[in-house]
Amino acid sequence: QPQLVESGGGLVQVGDSLRLSCGVSGGSFSSYAMAWFRQTPGKEREFVAAIVWSGMVKDYANSVKGRFTISRDNAKNTVDLQMNSLNPDDTGVYFCAAERYGAAASLSRRATDYDYWGQGTQVTVSS
Repeated sequence: QPQLVESGGGLVQVGDSLRLSCGVSGGSFSSYAMAWFRQTPGKEREFVAAIVWSGMVKDYANSVKGRFTISRDNAKNTVDLQMNSLNPDDTGVYFCAAERYGAAASLSRRATDYDYWGQGTQVTVSS
């Protein structure tokens, strides 16, 4: 059972940037599809971005496309989320997730398709 640990959250101002990182220990990181989700109180977990095991295919929610960039380093077992031009709607707890049997060229946006999760890191964007 791999362990996922997110870091990099915090309190920022509108328009600021933030970089989240997720470190994975155990398991077979280089074979996992990885994703970021976010959640606010009273709402379901929302897909943000995902990346296939090779890094060659990425997917983004429309709300973050052009502002957020997901990347991974299979040598370091990490997946990052660079977030630019942040706005208050980006506030939430951000979770890193791993899918064991992700396809080579397609990605899921469903939280239920991901097998392993981190504990989350809080991102608050203040206006």
